[in-house]
Amino acid sequence: MTEADVRKVEKDNKKITVKHGAIKNLGMPPMRWCSNVNDASMLDKVQAGDKVRFKASGEGGKFTVTDLQRPSKK
Repeated sequence: MTEADVRKVEKDNKKITVKHGAIKNLGMPPMRWCSNVNDASMLDKVQAGDKVRFKASGEGGKFTVTDLQRPSKK
């Protein structure tokens, strides 16, 4: 899981923009990144400004967020 700050949520386009740390499994450095999500219902749980953790895959050269979670508040 990679930690990130949500910058923008596009439910209609199934996209999320995040500012994230390094994504080690994809060899991606920290950056601001707009990605598709594989399940649009994940976007119902987040909004711009939220801190999240996510997993992404890069199958077929297309990067997609496959899991998106808001850390529980203590």
